Amino acid sequence: MSIAIHDQVVLLDEHDQPIGTAPRASVHGTDTPRHLAFSCYLFDGNDRVLLTRRALTKVAWPGVWTNSCCGHPRPGEEPEDAVRRRLADELGAVVTDAHLVLPDFGYTAVDASGVVENELCPVWVARLAGPLRPDPNEVAETAWVAWLDLVALVDSAPALLSPWCVEQVPQLSAAGAKVGAA
Repeated sequence: MSIAIHDQVVLLDEHDQPIGTAPRASVHGTDTPRHLAFSCYLFDGNDRVLLTRRALTKVAWPGVWTNSCCGHPRPGEEPEDAVRRRLADELGAVVTDAHLVLPDFGYTAVDASGVVENELCPVWVARLAGPLRPDPNEVAETAWVAWLDLVALVDSAPALLSPWCVEQVPQLSAAGAKVGAA
Protein backbone atom coordinates (compact mmCIF):
# COMPACT_ATOMS: atom_id res chain seq x y z
CA MET A 1 0.00 0.00 0.00
CA SER A 2 1.52 3.34 -1.02
CA ILE A 3 1.16 6.60 0.88
CA ALA A 4 -0.44 9.43 -1.08
CA ILE A 5 1.91 12.29 -1.91
CA HIS A 6 -0.21 14.65 0.21
CA ASP A 7 0.74 12.59 3.27
CA GLN A 8 4.49 12.76 2.58
CA VAL A 9 7.16 15.18 3.79
CA VAL A 10 10.59 15.79 2.31
CA LEU A 11 13.44 14.37 4.41
CA LEU A 12 16.74 16.25 4.55
CA ASP A 13 20.35 15.32 5.19
CA GLU A 14 22.75 17.12 7.55
CA HIS A 15 23.29 19.78 4.83
CA ASP A 16 19.52 20.31 4.39
CA GLN A 17 19.50 18.60 1.00
CA PRO A 18 16.56 16.34 0.07
CA ILE A 19 17.24 12.63 0.59
CA GLY A 20 13.78 11.11 0.32
CA THR A 21 10.30 11.23 1.76
CA ALA A 22 8.42 9.82 4.72
CA PRO A 23 4.81 9.71 5.85
CA ARG A 24 3.95 12.99 7.61
CA ALA A 25 2.51 11.12 10.59
CA SER A 26 5.84 9.35 11.15
CA VAL A 27 8.15 12.35 11.35
CA HIS A 28 7.04 14.01 14.59
CA GLY A 29 8.04 11.92 17.57
CA THR A 30 10.87 11.57 20.05
CA ASP A 31 13.38 10.85 17.25
CA THR A 32 12.27 13.21 14.48
CA PRO A 33 14.33 13.17 11.29
CA ARG A 34 15.30 16.50 9.73
CA HIS A 35 12.62 17.50 7.24
CA LEU A 36 11.32 20.44 5.21
CA ALA A 37 8.60 22.71 6.58
CA PHE A 38 7.67 26.41 6.43
CA SER A 39 6.20 29.14 8.61
CA CYS A 40 4.08 32.09 7.49
CA TYR A 41 3.20 35.39 9.14
CA LEU A 42 -0.07 36.77 7.81
CA PHE A 43 -0.84 40.50 7.97
CA ASP A 44 -4.23 42.17 7.60
CA GLY A 45 -5.15 45.51 6.03
CA ASN A 46 -4.43 47.25 9.35
CA ASP A 47 -0.85 45.90 9.41
CA ARG A 48 -1.60 43.54 12.29
CA VAL A 49 -0.12 40.05 12.34
CA LEU A 50 -2.27 36.99 12.96
CA LEU A 51 -1.33 34.76 15.89
CA THR A 52 -2.93 31.35 16.19
CA ARG A 53 -3.30 29.01 19.13
CA ARG A 54 -2.66 25.46 18.01
CA ALA A 55 -5.57 23.04 18.44
CA LEU A 56 -5.43 20.90 21.55
CA THR A 57 -5.35 17.79 19.35
CA LYS A 58 -2.05 18.73 17.66
CA VAL A 59 0.79 16.23 18.21
CA ALA A 60 3.43 18.90 18.90
CA TRP A 61 2.85 21.98 21.04
CA PRO A 62 -0.92 21.56 21.44
CA GLY A 63 -2.64 24.72 22.68
CA VAL A 64 0.45 26.91 22.21
CA TRP A 65 0.26 30.35 20.59
CA THR A 66 2.36 30.69 17.46
CA ASN A 67 2.71 32.43 14.13
CA SER A 68 -0.14 32.45 11.62
CA CYS A 69 0.47 29.12 9.91
CA CYS A 70 3.00 26.31 9.52
CA GLY A 71 3.11 23.34 7.23
CA HIS A 72 5.13 20.98 5.06
CA PRO A 73 5.62 21.24 1.30
CA ARG A 74 4.69 18.07 -0.50
CA PRO A 75 7.37 16.34 -2.58
CA GLY A 76 7.76 18.33 -5.80
CA GLU A 77 5.45 21.14 -4.64
CA GLU A 78 6.60 24.71 -5.20
CA PRO A 79 7.18 26.43 -1.83
CA GLU A 80 4.81 29.35 -2.46
CA ASP A 81 2.12 26.92 -3.58
CA ALA A 82 2.57 25.00 -0.32
CA VAL A 83 2.23 28.18 1.72
CA ARG A 84 -0.95 29.22 -0.10
CA ARG A 85 -2.40 25.70 0.14
CA ARG A 86 -1.79 25.47 3.87
CA LEU A 87 -3.14 28.98 4.57
CA ALA A 88 -6.31 27.99 2.71
CA ASP A 89 -6.59 24.59 4.44
CA GLU A 90 -5.79 25.75 7.97
CA LEU A 91 -7.27 29.26 8.01
CA GLY A 92 -9.57 29.43 5.00
CA ALA A 93 -7.35 32.33 3.95
CA VAL A 94 -6.74 33.74 0.50
CA VAL A 95 -3.59 35.83 0.41
CA THR A 96 -1.67 38.28 -1.73
CA ASP A 97 1.95 39.32 -1.71
CA ALA A 98 3.32 36.05 -0.32
CA HIS A 99 7.08 36.28 -0.23
CA LEU A 100 9.99 34.42 1.30
CA VAL A 101 11.88 36.37 3.95
CA LEU A 102 14.05 33.88 5.86
CA PRO A 103 15.00 31.13 3.39
CA ASP A 104 17.52 29.38 5.65
CA PHE A 105 15.70 29.35 9.00
CA GLY A 106 15.93 26.01 10.76
CA TYR A 107 15.48 24.81 14.29
CA THR A 108 15.24 21.86 16.62
CA ALA A 109 13.02 21.97 19.70
CA VAL A 110 11.40 19.52 22.11
CA ASP A 111 7.92 20.06 23.57
CA ALA A 112 6.79 19.08 27.08
CA SER A 113 5.64 15.64 25.91
CA GLY A 114 9.01 14.86 24.30
CA VAL A 115 7.94 15.43 20.69
CA VAL A 116 10.86 16.81 18.69
CA GLU A 117 10.63 19.34 15.86
CA ASN A 118 13.68 19.15 13.57
CA GLU A 119 13.01 21.31 10.54
CA LEU A 120 14.45 23.46 7.84
CA CYS A 121 11.61 25.96 8.02
CA PRO A 122 11.81 28.88 5.56
CA VAL A 123 9.70 31.81 6.76
CA TRP A 124 7.17 33.61 4.58
CA VAL A 125 5.15 36.80 4.97
CA ALA A 126 1.78 37.34 3.25
CA ARG A 127 -1.18 39.69 3.31
CA LEU A 128 -4.77 38.51 3.88
CA ALA A 129 -7.15 39.17 0.97
CA GLY A 130 -10.45 38.04 2.52
CA PRO A 131 -12.12 36.62 5.61
CA LEU A 132 -10.68 33.89 7.82
CA ARG A 133 -12.39 30.54 8.38
CA PRO A 134 -10.04 28.66 10.74
CA ASP A 135 -10.25 24.88 10.82
CA PRO A 136 -10.90 23.95 14.49
CA ASN A 137 -8.88 20.75 14.01
CA GLU A 138 -5.85 22.97 13.40
CA VAL A 139 -6.53 26.25 15.20
CA ALA A 140 -8.13 26.72 18.63
CA GLU A 141 -8.08 30.54 18.60
CA THR A 142 -6.81 33.49 16.60
CA ALA A 143 -5.73 36.98 17.56
CA TRP A 144 -4.68 39.95 15.47
CA VAL A 145 -1.87 41.92 17.13
CA ALA A 146 0.38 44.82 16.23
CA TRP A 147 3.83 43.66 15.10
CA LEU A 148 5.55 45.62 17.87
CA ASP A 149 3.27 43.97 20.44
CA LEU A 150 4.39 40.56 19.17
CA VAL A 151 8.03 41.66 19.36
CA ALA A 152 7.43 42.79 22.96
CA LEU A 153 5.71 39.49 23.81
CA VAL A 154 8.65 37.50 22.47
CA ASP A 155 10.99 39.62 24.62
CA SER A 156 8.91 39.57 27.81
CA ALA A 157 7.13 36.20 27.82
CA PRO A 158 8.67 33.77 25.32
CA ALA A 159 7.26 30.75 27.17
CA LEU A 160 3.78 31.75 25.93
CA LEU A 161 4.78 31.14 22.31
CA SER A 162 6.12 28.30 20.19
CA PRO A 163 9.92 28.08 20.16
CA TRP A 164 10.08 28.63 16.40
CA CYS A 165 8.04 31.83 16.70
CA VAL A 166 10.35 33.07 19.46
CA GLU A 167 13.36 32.51 17.19
CA GLN A 168 11.74 33.83 14.01
CA VAL A 169 10.33 37.16 15.22
CA PRO A 170 13.69 38.80 16.02
CA GLN A 171 15.11 37.56 12.72
CA LEU A 172 12.10 38.91 10.83
CA SER A 173 12.51 42.27 12.55
CA ALA A 174 16.20 42.34 11.69
CA ALA A 175 15.33 41.50 8.05
CA GLY A 176 12.83 44.37 7.95
CA ALA A 177 9.97 41.94 7.33
CA LYS A 178 7.48 43.51 9.67
CA VAL A 179 4.27 45.35 8.84
CA GLY A 180 5.23 47.44 5.82
CA ALA A 181 6.96 44.59 4.03
CA ALA A 182 3.95 42.30 3.88
